[in-house]
Amino acid sequence: MDNPYAPLSEACAKTLSDKTYDKRKLASQEVEKMVAEFNNAKSTKQIQKILKVLEREFVTSRDLNKKKGGLIALAGASIGLGKDTELFINELVNPILNCLSDADTKVRYAATESLYNVVKVARSSIVPLFPDIFSALSRLVTDPDQNVKNGSELLDRLLKDIVTESSQTFALDSFIPLLRERIYAKNSFARQFIISWISILNAVPEINMVVYLPEILDGLFQMLEDNMVEIHRMCGTLLAQFLRSIRNDPNSADMPAMTNILIGHAQTSNELIQFTAITWISEFVQLSGPRMMKFASGIFTAILP
Repeated sequence: MDNPYAPLSEACAKTLSDKTYDKRKLASQEVEKMVAEFNNAKSTKQIQKILKVLEREFVTSRDLNKKKGGLIALAGASIGLGKDTELFINELVNPILNCLSDADTKVRYAATESLYNVVKVARSSIVPLFPDIFSALSRLVTDPDQNVKNGSELLDRLLKDIVTESSQTFALDSFIPLLRERIYAKNSFARQFIISWISILNAVPEINMVVYLPEILDGLFQMLEDNMVEIHRMCGTLLAQFLRSIRNDPNSADMPAMTNILIGHAQTSNELIQFTAITWISEFVQLSGPRMMKFASGIFTAILP
Protein backbone atom coordinates (compact mmCIF):
# COMPACT_ATOMS: atom_id res chain seq x y z
CA MET A 1 0.00 0.00 0.00
CA ASP A 2 1.31 3.43 -0.94
CA ASN A 3 2.38 5.80 1.80
CA PRO A 4 -0.16 8.69 1.72
CA TYR A 5 2.35 10.94 3.45
CA ALA A 6 5.19 10.51 0.97
CA PRO A 7 7.80 11.89 0.75
CA LEU A 8 7.42 11.95 4.56
CA SER A 9 7.94 8.56 6.14
CA GLU A 10 4.98 6.98 7.91
CA ALA A 11 6.98 7.06 11.13
CA CYS A 12 7.54 10.81 10.77
CA ALA A 13 3.85 11.36 9.99
CA LYS A 14 2.84 9.36 13.05
CA THR A 15 5.16 11.33 15.32
CA LEU A 16 3.96 14.58 13.79
CA SER A 17 0.44 13.59 14.87
CA ASP A 18 1.44 12.73 18.43
CA LYS A 19 -0.45 14.23 21.34
CA THR A 20 2.75 15.52 22.96
CA TYR A 21 4.40 18.72 21.80
CA ASP A 22 7.94 17.38 22.20
CA LYS A 23 7.34 14.51 19.79
CA ARG A 24 5.67 16.79 17.25
CA LYS A 25 8.63 19.14 17.56
CA LEU A 26 11.02 16.25 16.96
CA ALA A 27 9.14 15.27 13.80
CA SER A 28 9.16 18.88 12.58
CA GLN A 29 12.94 18.86 12.86
CA GLU A 30 12.98 15.81 10.62
CA VAL A 31 10.83 17.71 8.12
CA GLU A 32 13.22 20.66 8.37
CA LYS A 33 16.20 18.42 7.62
CA MET A 34 14.43 16.71 4.72
CA VAL A 35 13.39 20.01 3.15
CA ALA A 36 16.92 21.39 3.51
CA GLU A 37 18.32 18.33 1.74
CA PHE A 38 15.77 18.56 -1.07
CA ASN A 39 16.50 22.27 -1.41
CA ASN A 40 20.23 21.68 -1.66
CA ALA A 41 19.52 19.10 -4.35
CA LYS A 42 17.21 21.57 -6.16
CA SER A 43 14.34 19.07 -5.82
CA THR A 44 11.58 21.64 -6.00
CA LYS A 45 8.87 19.09 -6.76
CA GLN A 46 9.70 17.09 -3.64
CA ILE A 47 9.49 20.22 -1.50
CA GLN A 48 6.13 21.05 -3.05
CA LYS A 49 4.93 17.53 -2.30
CA ILE A 50 5.93 17.86 1.35
CA LEU A 51 4.16 21.20 1.69
CA LYS A 52 1.06 19.80 0.00
CA VAL A 53 1.03 16.78 2.33
CA LEU A 54 1.42 19.03 5.36
CA GLU A 55 -1.56 21.07 4.24
CA ARG A 56 -3.80 18.22 3.06
CA GLU A 57 -3.09 15.58 5.69
CA PHE A 58 -2.29 17.73 8.70
CA VAL A 59 -3.18 21.42 8.74
CA THR A 60 -6.69 20.89 7.34
CA SER A 61 -7.30 17.74 9.39
CA ARG A 62 -10.05 17.59 12.00
CA ASP A 63 -7.56 15.94 14.33
CA LEU A 64 -6.23 18.79 16.49
CA ASN A 65 -2.88 17.11 17.11
CA LYS A 66 -2.41 16.64 13.38
CA LYS A 67 -3.23 20.30 12.84
CA LYS A 68 -0.71 21.40 15.42
CA GLY A 69 1.86 19.00 13.99
CA GLY A 70 1.32 20.36 10.50
CA LEU A 71 1.70 23.92 11.70
CA ILE A 72 4.98 23.30 13.47
CA ALA A 73 6.21 21.33 10.45
CA LEU A 74 5.47 24.24 8.10
CA ALA A 75 7.65 26.43 10.30
CA GLY A 76 10.31 23.71 10.21
CA ALA A 77 10.09 23.59 6.42
CA SER A 78 10.64 27.33 6.29
CA ILE A 79 13.73 27.03 8.47
CA GLY A 80 14.99 24.27 6.18
CA LEU A 81 14.46 26.46 3.13
CA GLY A 82 16.17 29.49 4.62
CA LYS A 83 16.38 32.35 2.12
CA ASP A 84 14.56 30.20 -0.44
CA THR A 85 11.42 30.41 1.69
CA GLU A 86 10.31 33.19 -0.64
CA LEU A 87 9.93 30.65 -3.47
CA PHE A 88 7.26 28.80 -1.48
CA ILE A 89 5.83 31.67 0.55
CA ASN A 90 2.20 31.12 -0.47
CA GLU A 91 2.31 27.38 0.23
CA LEU A 92 3.79 28.08 3.66
CA VAL A 93 1.73 31.05 4.81
CA ASN A 94 -1.78 30.48 3.47
CA PRO A 95 -2.47 27.21 5.33
CA ILE A 96 -1.29 28.87 8.54
CA LEU A 97 -3.54 31.89 8.02
CA ASN A 98 -6.56 29.61 7.78
CA CYS A 99 -5.77 28.20 11.22
CA LEU A 100 -5.54 31.59 12.91
CA SER A 101 -9.33 31.66 13.15
CA ASP A 102 -9.66 28.05 14.32
CA ALA A 103 -12.18 27.41 17.09
CA ASP A 104 -9.54 25.69 19.21
CA THR A 105 -7.36 27.99 21.30
CA LYS A 106 -4.29 25.77 21.12
CA VAL A 107 -4.51 25.55 17.34
CA ARG A 108 -4.73 29.34 17.10
CA TYR A 109 -1.69 29.65 19.33
CA ALA A 110 0.22 27.04 17.30
CA ALA A 111 -0.69 28.92 14.11
CA THR A 112 0.49 32.21 15.59
CA GLU A 113 3.78 30.64 16.63
CA SER A 114 4.19 28.96 13.25
CA LEU A 115 3.50 32.16 11.33
CA TYR A 116 5.98 34.05 13.51
CA ASN A 117 8.70 31.53 12.68
CA VAL A 118 7.93 31.57 8.95
CA VAL A 119 7.87 35.37 8.85
CA LYS A 120 11.12 35.51 10.82
CA VAL A 121 12.81 33.51 8.06
CA ALA A 122 10.99 35.09 5.13
CA ARG A 123 11.43 38.74 6.21
CA SER A 124 10.62 41.05 3.27
CA SER A 125 9.34 38.13 1.18
CA ILE A 126 6.08 38.29 3.13
CA VAL A 127 5.34 41.88 2.05
CA PRO A 128 3.10 40.77 -0.87
CA LEU A 129 1.03 38.78 1.64
CA PHE A 130 0.99 41.58 4.17
CA PRO A 131 -2.69 42.56 3.72
CA ASP A 132 -3.85 39.03 4.58
CA ILE A 133 -1.43 38.74 7.50
CA PHE A 134 -2.42 42.16 8.83
CA SER A 135 -6.12 41.29 8.63
CA ALA A 136 -5.54 38.10 10.58
CA LEU A 137 -3.35 39.88 13.11
CA SER A 138 -5.98 42.54 13.72
CA ARG A 139 -8.28 39.76 14.91
CA LEU A 140 -5.64 38.02 17.00
CA VAL A 141 -4.91 41.10 19.10
CA THR A 142 -8.47 40.90 20.43
CA ASP A 143 -8.35 37.14 21.04
CA PRO A 144 -9.86 36.10 24.39
CA ASP A 145 -6.93 33.78 25.09
CA GLN A 146 -3.93 35.53 26.65
CA ASN A 147 -1.38 33.14 25.13
CA VAL A 148 -2.71 33.81 21.64
CA LYS A 149 -2.70 37.53 22.36
CA ASN A 150 0.90 37.37 23.62
CA GLY A 151 1.93 35.46 20.50
CA SER A 152 0.21 38.01 18.30
CA GLU A 153 2.16 40.82 19.98
CA LEU A 154 5.46 39.13 19.11
CA LEU A 155 4.31 38.67 15.52
CA ASP A 156 3.13 42.28 15.42
CA ARG A 157 6.53 43.60 16.50
CA LEU A 158 8.29 41.45 13.93
CA LEU A 159 6.00 42.64 11.14
CA LYS A 160 6.56 46.26 12.09
CA ASP A 161 10.32 45.75 11.89
CA ILE A 162 10.00 44.16 8.45
CA VAL A 163 7.68 46.85 7.09
CA THR A 164 10.00 49.57 8.40
CA GLU A 165 12.96 47.86 6.70
CA SER A 166 10.95 47.48 3.48
CA SER A 167 9.40 50.96 3.51
CA GLN A 168 10.56 51.77 -0.02
CA THR A 169 8.80 48.74 -1.48
CA PHE A 170 5.86 48.64 0.92
CA ALA A 171 2.56 49.22 -0.91
CA LEU A 172 1.10 51.94 1.29
CA ASP A 173 -1.81 52.56 -1.08
CA SER A 174 -2.93 48.98 -0.49
CA PHE A 175 -2.47 49.27 3.25
CA ILE A 176 -4.51 52.43 3.84
CA PRO A 177 -7.84 50.72 2.98
CA LEU A 178 -7.03 48.11 5.65
CA LEU A 179 -6.54 50.88 8.19
CA ARG A 180 -9.69 52.65 7.04
CA GLU A 181 -11.73 49.46 7.52
CA ARG A 182 -10.50 49.07 11.10
CA ILE A 183 -10.18 52.67 12.24
CA TYR A 184 -13.68 52.59 13.76
CA ALA A 185 -13.03 49.52 15.91
CA LYS A 186 -14.57 49.78 19.37
CA ASN A 187 -12.35 47.21 21.06
CA SER A 188 -9.57 48.96 22.98
CA PHE A 189 -6.94 46.39 22.00
CA ALA A 190 -7.91 46.75 18.34
CA ARG A 191 -7.66 50.52 18.66
CA GLN A 192 -4.25 50.25 20.29
CA PHE A 193 -3.15 48.01 17.44
CA ILE A 194 -4.31 50.47 14.77
CA ILE A 195 -2.78 53.50 16.47
CA SER A 196 0.53 51.70 16.88
CA TRP A 197 0.67 50.87 13.17
CA ILE A 198 -0.14 54.41 12.10
CA SER A 199 2.52 55.68 14.52
CA ILE A 200 5.15 53.29 13.20
CA LEU A 201 4.47 54.26 9.59
CA ASN A 202 4.39 57.94 10.47
CA ALA A 203 7.86 57.61 11.97
CA VAL A 204 9.36 56.27 8.73
CA PRO A 205 11.05 59.17 6.87
CA GLU A 206 10.18 57.77 3.43
CA ILE A 207 6.47 57.62 4.24
CA ASN A 208 4.24 60.70 4.39
CA MET A 209 1.17 59.66 6.34
CA VAL A 210 -0.21 63.22 6.34
CA VAL A 211 -1.32 62.66 2.75
CA TYR A 212 -3.66 59.90 3.95
CA LEU A 213 -4.87 61.75 7.04
CA PRO A 214 -8.32 62.72 5.66
CA GLU A 215 -9.12 58.99 5.42
CA ILE A 216 -8.29 58.17 9.03
CA LEU A 217 -8.70 61.44 10.96
CA ASP A 218 -12.34 60.88 11.91
CA GLY A 219 -11.58 57.44 13.33
CA LEU A 220 -8.61 58.75 15.31
CA PHE A 221 -10.76 61.44 16.91
CA GLN A 222 -13.35 58.84 17.85
CA MET A 223 -10.65 56.85 19.60
CA LEU A 224 -10.15 59.76 22.01
CA GLU A 225 -13.40 58.73 23.69
CA ASP A 226 -12.01 55.30 24.64
CA ASN A 227 -12.20 54.32 28.30
CA MET A 228 -8.51 53.37 28.42
CA VAL A 229 -6.18 56.19 29.39
CA GLU A 230 -3.41 54.56 27.35
CA ILE A 231 -5.50 54.94 24.19
CA HIS A 232 -5.98 58.65 24.96
CA ARG A 233 -2.23 59.04 25.42
CA MET A 234 -1.26 57.15 22.27
CA CYS A 235 -3.88 58.82 20.11
CA GLY A 236 -3.19 62.28 21.51
CA THR A 237 0.53 61.86 20.87
CA LEU A 238 -0.10 60.70 17.31
CA LEU A 239 -2.47 63.57 16.55
CA ALA A 240 0.07 66.05 17.97
CA GLN A 241 2.74 64.57 15.69
CA PHE A 242 0.46 64.93 12.69
CA LEU A 243 -0.33 68.54 13.55
CA ARG A 244 3.38 69.28 13.92
CA SER A 245 4.02 67.78 10.49
CA ILE A 246 1.26 69.94 9.00
CA ARG A 247 2.76 73.06 10.59
CA ASN A 248 6.15 72.19 9.10
CA ASP A 249 4.73 71.51 5.64
CA PRO A 250 1.21 72.91 5.21
CA ASN A 251 1.17 72.05 1.51
CA SER A 252 1.35 68.33 2.26
CA ALA A 253 -2.02 68.39 4.03
CA ASP A 254 -5.46 68.53 2.48
CA MET A 255 -6.86 70.87 5.11
CA PRO A 256 -10.19 71.52 3.37
CA ALA A 257 -10.86 67.77 3.31
CA MET A 258 -10.28 67.59 7.06
CA THR A 259 -12.03 70.75 8.18
CA ASN A 260 -15.60 69.44 8.11
CA ILE A 261 -14.46 66.40 10.08
CA LEU A 262 -12.97 68.73 12.69
CA ILE A 263 -16.08 70.93 12.79
CA GLY A 264 -18.17 67.88 13.58
CA HIS A 265 -15.89 66.83 16.43
CA ALA A 266 -15.68 70.37 17.79
CA GLN A 267 -19.41 70.12 18.55
CA THR A 268 -19.21 66.90 20.53
CA SER A 269 -19.92 66.72 24.25
CA ASN A 270 -16.57 65.02 24.91
CA GLU A 271 -14.28 67.76 26.21
CA LEU A 272 -11.03 66.14 25.07
CA ILE A 273 -12.31 65.61 21.53
CA GLN A 274 -13.81 69.09 21.44
CA PHE A 275 -10.63 70.77 22.67
CA THR A 276 -8.43 68.80 20.25
CA ALA A 277 -10.69 69.58 17.29
CA ILE A 278 -10.80 73.30 18.08
CA THR A 279 -7.01 73.32 18.43
CA TRP A 280 -6.70 71.81 14.96
CA ILE A 281 -9.22 74.24 13.46
CA SER A 282 -7.32 77.17 14.97
CA GLU A 283 -4.08 75.90 13.43
CA PHE A 284 -5.75 75.41 10.06
CA VAL A 285 -7.11 78.97 10.10
CA GLN A 286 -3.65 80.34 10.84
CA LEU A 287 -2.01 78.20 8.17
CA SER A 288 -4.62 78.50 5.43
CA GLY A 289 -6.08 81.94 5.99
CA PRO A 290 -8.51 82.89 3.19
CA ARG A 291 -8.90 79.27 2.08
CA MET A 292 -10.83 78.61 5.28
CA MET A 293 -13.44 81.31 4.62
CA LYS A 294 -15.88 78.87 3.04
CA PHE A 295 -15.93 76.98 6.34
CA ALA A 296 -16.54 80.12 8.42
CA SER A 297 -20.18 79.38 9.19
CA GLY A 298 -19.42 75.85 10.38
CA ILE A 299 -16.42 77.00 12.40
CA PHE A 300 -18.41 79.72 14.18
CA THR A 301 -21.19 77.25 14.95
CA ALA A 302 -18.65 74.84 16.40
CA ILE A 303 -16.68 77.23 18.58
CA LEU A 304 -19.23 79.78 19.72
CA PRO A 305 -21.26 78.95 22.86
